[in-house]
Amino acid sequence: MKVLQTIPSLQVSWGGPSTCTCDLLEGLYDVNANVDLLTSDAACADDVVLGKGRPWMKLVEHDWKTPIALSKNIKSFLSDSDYDLYHANTIWLYTSHITCDTARKKNSPYVLSPHGMLYPTALKVKPWKKWPMRKLWFDKDIAQANCLHATCEQEMKYIREFGYKGPIAVIPNPVVFPEGVDLKTSAPSKKVLGYLGRLHPIKKVENLLQGASLALGKGCDIPFSIDVMGKGSDDYERFLKNEAVRLGLEGRVNFVGFVQGREKYERLANIWTLFVPSAQENFGMIVPEALICGTPVYASLGTPWGELNDCGCGWWKDNSPETIAEVIIKSLHKSDDDILAMGIRGRSLMEEKYEQHKVAQMMVDLYNWILGKGAKPEFVYEL
Repeated sequence: MKVLQTIPSLQVSWGGPSTCTCDLLEGLYDVNANVDLLTSDAACADDVVLGKGRPWMKLVEHDWKTPIALSKNIKSFLSDSDYDLYHANTIWLYTSHITCDTARKKNSPYVLSPHGMLYPTALKVKPWKKWPMRKLWFDKDIAQANCLHATCEQEMKYIREFGYKGPIAVIPNPVVFPEGVDLKTSAPSKKVLGYLGRLHPIKKVENLLQGASLALGKGCDIPFSIDVMGKGSDDYERFLKNEAVRLGLEGRVNFVGFVQGREKYERLANIWTLFVPSAQENFGMIVPEALICGTPVYASLGTPWGELNDCGCGWWKDNSPETIAEVIIKSLHKSDDDILAMGIRGRSLMEEKYEQHKVAQMMVDLYNWILGKGAKPEFVYEL
């Protein structure tokens, strides 16, 4: 079995799609799957490309033309390629379309991973641009795919609503357990509530600030502070800082800035509860990153993390300030032992269901089924 995955870019700046695709390819390599990844190099030497130099990486020189990233180098590689199955990551750019088109011309099956790009909220972004792209390429690319890959049941639901009638494989993003990031054995000494992620209006960080204000108004007398970790829109960050002042929280809210690597995990381990109040998240990688540290998580209903309730490692509730205030109060009243027990359950969930190599094996099972070399996996759903 020889498989080629493609993605327009694997630059760090591409965020979630780049990170989870790189993690999956590393997992596939570790389980001895014969899977390569084709992508374009960065346009600027200063940009970091994940996986550069790895055995599975097929990197071509950056030659993008037009806003849809037309690339002769990508097209040439695909034209000369010889794989049993093709797998395109993301949609709306040329690399994804030409992957699907090449597979059809070679009479090879192909899989498409939209990475949340078929969510209703995502489709509403620049619809004037996406509509002609759909009619020109992507409606056909999606309809004729042998299988679409969703990271959660919520994404599968939106793919069906979009109109796709073929098989859908629900395979989560892989969770990597970084070396040295262990389950914490003692509760944090201070009750710090945290947000970590891009600062953008869709993240609804203001609901956390408003919830904190409401919790104080309800007489919450347990000392706490809030760390807002991340960068993004300068206008939105200014709005959040002004909101903290308006709500009388300027002494409680700390805007930390961008964090990554070891510092990110240290900060996640040292907060009492992580809050993810987003209006919409396809997967929300920050949730498993907190859970592997042993930190309980609140996540909104706009995320796919109902397991927080099922497994007793956090809260999955609506993102109104009133509900967030209730969660803040409940969280702060948890004992050290309760917080540690929630953390143990969260880490166990990640190990049992989301660990990188288990997810990689799910993808291998999907490929084998599509190629007629294995039984249909239980995570594949057909109409």
